[in-house]
Amino acid sequence: MADTHIFDAVILGAGAAGMMCAATAGQRGRNVLLIDHAPKPGRKILISGGGRCNFTNIDTRPDRYLSSNPHFAKSALSRYTPQDFIALVERYRIAWHEKTLGQLFCDGSAQQIIDMLIAECEEGNVTPAFGQAISAVEHKDGQFHISCGGHDFAAPALVIATGGPSIPKMGATGFAYDLARQFGLKVVQPRPALVPFTLGPDEALFCALSGVSTPVQVRCGKTQFKEAALFTHKGLSGPAMLQISSYWQHGEAIHVNLLPEQTKEWLLDLKREAPNTLLRVALAFHLPARLAEALCEKLDETRQLGALPDKALRSISERLSDWPFTPNGTEGFAKAEVTAGGISTDGLSSKTMAAKHVPGLHVIGEAVDVTGWLGGYNFQWAWASAFAAGNAI
Repeated sequence: MADTHIFDAVILGAGAAGMMCAATAGQRGRNVLLIDHAPKPGRKILISGGGRCNFTNIDTRPDRYLSSNPHFAKSALSRYTPQDFIALVERYRIAWHEKTLGQLFCDGSAQQIIDMLIAECEEGNVTPAFGQAISAVEHKDGQFHISCGGHDFAAPALVIATGGPSIPKMGATGFAYDLARQFGLKVVQPRPALVPFTLGPDEALFCALSGVSTPVQVRCGKTQFKEAALFTHKGLSGPAMLQISSYWQHGEAIHVNLLPEQTKEWLLDLKREAPNTLLRVALAFHLPARLAEALCEKLDETRQLGALPDKALRSISERLSDWPFTPNGTEGFAKAEVTAGGISTDGLSSKTMAAKHVPGLHVIGEAVDVTGWLGGYNFQWAWASAFAAGNAI
């Protein structure tokens, strides 16, 4: 039988949360092993933010996260803030900039964040084991035993940081959930989040607008976002749609205000100023021309504003400010930026991310039922939950 290598902690998954946790624990003097089945760490980091890594959001607040327990994220987020991560980034002289809505990106490449986390792990003398598939995990005699790449490892602490099944082409799987169930933790049904919608054949007219983008306000239930929407050959995407997708349930309609900057009376005002204006032309003042044409086709209206009664114009204005789409689905985990749902917070400590009934077991990052908005919030949850666990093991 192979010799067992003993560590203080084994961390499964070398993504954002896993590396941060390993570095935090290692720099506290813990002897840490970091395992990942991919040959290189941080593969999802590399493609994030269009290759520039939207590494945090300065407007991070607990109400920007979805969870079955909306209070769970408060503790970790309060103890490791966006300013804490910015300080780390600046210590490595990584240049960054703020885009819209508090989103922070590297000026250069996402690889800079990966290199920084690798350097932090090296400073903590973390032992890497990359390109190693895990064949078994057991818990006995107060130790976790991990069989991996023909070797056996043991530690009193085990951290699950293997994420969710979003973007499977990057190697993502539901491994975290299998492991959680093995140790008696519940799993909230995982579903794709921050994901484009697909539309049915009855909306083919809009799918023909592929590539057209416009600012909108989109609403689902009581939640709404004001950002850009993008029409695709499959349906609806863009920041506004990705945001609302996390709140959408199959069969629900989403309501889109296509002219969020216009008053309810704008068509009536224009009718008085320029009655010979065609509705299509009026819409094209504020919307891409192809979208204006498609909307007029859906409205079955080609006349000049002066030929339309005020009541009809009010009705058109109301419809444009509350245009319903009922997606027939989403593009699924293949295109989802993150996974909603995951390992239930009921069985975890919000302070240490530790399992309440399995001593030494911790769960962090995307594997947990905590999902942030688009725009750096999920990275901030990765850093904060990893810092919480790294200081507890």
